Amino acid sequence: MAAEAPPPSKEQHKLPSPEEFTEVQESAEFGELRRSYRSFAFPLTVAFIAWYLLYVLLSNYAGGFMGTKLFGNINVALVFGVLQFLTTFLIAWWYSRHAAAELDPKAEAIKTRMEGGA
Repeated sequence: MAAEAPPPSKEQHKLPSPEEFTEVQESAEFGELRRSYRSFAFPLTVAFIAWYLLYVLLSNYAGGFMGTKLFGNINVALVFGVLQFLTTFLIAWWYSRHAAAELDPKAEAIKTRMEGGA
């Protein structure tokens, strides 16, 4: 038995040519999208890596400081470790908000234009 062809979709999108991809990549609109992404992601990445390396270096070379008890059995190292997780989740949440507000609308406009939409 032969496989049936899927029914045509309600929205037919044209496939952009390689030349159209190159044209969009060189456009000011795409450059702005790339700048918006990089101006957010790169500084946060550098800051988080520096924060993580500080934690690792302090753990290795400042054992006395990291072992300082703050209250009960809770010491500086444990607090810094928990803060690593907290900053990871905060950065992910912040990026999600940034992407939804700044990046996604710009990317959707480019995509719609390339697929021959309105």
